[in-house]
Amino acid sequence: MEEKKLGDLIVNIQKINKTYPQGLRVLRDFSAEIRKREVVVVIGPSGSGKSTLLRCLNGLEEIDSGSIIIDGIPLDEKRAHRRQIRKEVGIVFQSFNLFPHLKVYDNVGLAQKVVLRRDKDSVRERTMALLGKVGLEAKADRYPGQLSGGEQQRVAIARALALKPKVMLFDEVTSALDPELIGEVLEVMKTLAREGMTMIVVTHEMGFAREVGDRVILMENGRIVEQGAAEPFFEDPKEERTRRFLRQIL
Repeated sequence: MEEKKLGDLIVNIQKINKTYPQGLRVLRDFSAEIRKREVVVVIGPSGSGKSTLLRCLNGLEEIDSGSIIIDGIPLDEKRAHRRQIRKEVGIVFQSFNLFPHLKVYDNVGLAQKVVLRRDKDSVRERTMALLGKVGLEAKADRYPGQLSGGEQQRVAIARALALKPKVMLFDEVTSALDPELIGEVLEVMKTLAREGMTMIVVTHEMGFAREVGDRVILMENGRIVEQGAAEPFFEDPKEERTRRFLRQIL
């Protein structure tokens, strides 16, 4: 992917820690800074803290210490700050989490009505534009159960985009899909990257990481083992742990 000009700092993570009640420490003084339009791919073995990191960035998990600031807004105990960050940070999970009793159109349109209080015409225009972006305009009247896994995941992406987020988080969004459906989801993500969306992507798809990632982070035990631009990260990793990990998955 050709080098692109990154913008100002948008996600500032400083020394965050997270321990679950049973004593499992999943994030250890984790720090990272992410700039506008940057695509950061996070890789690492199972249990390294990748998914917890994303959930903390969206306020779905509470951190024990440290700080998270997104586009100048601290993710703290203030409800107004949390509401704003939830609007500005979209997240897509491995499981699609669509409302099974709502049609595709309503899955994408609901948050626009409830959160943004848009009128019917505005919701329709935005919803159909988003469904067109993910190639599902013709399936607006279907229910999630009538779609393939790849189609459901593309609806989930459209729904996350509905509030016009400034940052998108993707948590293993292709790992539950059949191999032939993975490409259609990755293609949507590549389009978002080309359009300049700031993205943090947890994935095992190394081809995607290499092609689209501006930076790759390897996590283990809640810490960063190594990070760097995608090409040198894969071609000439500095850490032995990185070399071993890449040998196992490539």
